[in-house]
Amino acid sequence: MSFRKEMEKYRDVDEDELLQKLSEEELRRLEDELEELDPDNALLPAGLRQRDQTKKAPTGTFQRDNLLAHLEKQAKEHPDRDDLVPYTGEKRGKPWIPKTKVVDPILEDVTLEPELEEALANATDAELCDIAAILGMHTLMSNQQYYEALASSTIVNKQGLNSVIQCTQYKPVPDEQPNDTDVEETLLRIKRNDPELVEVNLNNIRNIPIATLKAYAEALKNNTVVERLSIVGTRSNDPVAHALADMLHVNTALRSLNVESNFITGAGIIALVDALQHNSTLQELKIDNQSQPLGNKVEMEIASMLEKNSTLLKFGYHFTQQGPRLRCSNAMMNNNDLVRVVRTDSDGAITFTLSVPELERAFCKKFKFSSKPNKKEKA
Repeated sequence: MSFRKEMEKYRDVDEDELLQKLSEEELRRLEDELEELDPDNALLPAGLRQRDQTKKAPTGTFQRDNLLAHLEKQAKEHPDRDDLVPYTGEKRGKPWIPKTKVVDPILEDVTLEPELEEALANATDAELCDIAAILGMHTLMSNQQYYEALASSTIVNKQGLNSVIQCTQYKPVPDEQPNDTDVEETLLRIKRNDPELVEVNLNNIRNIPIATLKAYAEALKNNTVVERLSIVGTRSNDPVAHALADMLHVNTALRSLNVESNFITGAGIIALVDALQHNSTLQELKIDNQSQPLGNKVEMEIASMLEKNSTLLKFGYHFTQQGPRLRCSNAMMNNNDLVRVVRTDSDGAITFTLSVPELERAFCKKFKFSSKPNKKEKA
């Protein structure tokens, strides 16, 4: 409150009257104080970063020769600094003696046959470069030229010693053609149970509605022809996964299902794997590369479910933990061994091919095999 009263006495002051009473020096000082400068802005010229403190009148245009002469005169008039240790001209240390190059006597005594001497004397730079590269000087050739020179008898490097090694120009690989599958037509063919429609490939078709994908799963419940279904990169989510799981409870023709690179969470994946307990025909299931990691708990549940299944032969998923990965691998190996053991012949007969350890595991008992003695040995 006191500060406000202190400032109120300056409210009725006449500024013009005060400025008229100031001297020229006081006006110059006031102008310097009121000037807005930015010393930290390096983009501004020097005149706008600091005050002009030069009181000397300008001497005229810049003359470089006069400036250099003045600097040289000042340097000569400036006294030299005395050395801490006076120079006496005495030489200290050992004198430097250049090392002599040791010449290998073997290289001096190398003599070639007259035919080789003549061939090397008449060889061009390209031929010498090609020979040197083959002998081990790989910097004269690129890898592609080097291996081509080894495989052929012609000169590959035509430019000789003046060639510049550049990286190999690889052929551009064209982009993959878009999937031209007609979604609506394929759905109608599945509903009609078309005998020629064995594989359904909807990969990388991103504009398929979720309702349409669920309709595919509903149509496959009564289909007996389609053996392979792939919906990679179709933005499928958990409702689609649950619809496919319900389909696996009923379908008896599907052999391969691929749902990689989608937005299915752990709940949808568990529903798919759990449906395998009610399906005995699906042999391949791929669920890898989902948008969210499944987690350790989901992986453990997947491993437990796969150990109860005896028909799945291929399971496509990269486990993050070693325990579930090993359990899943053992389950797939056991299923493949079971397929190898049990084979059905063309006439309908079933053939079992079991080793001794497999027999012991199947019957939970040890077997002893005794070889019959030879008659001559017995006599």
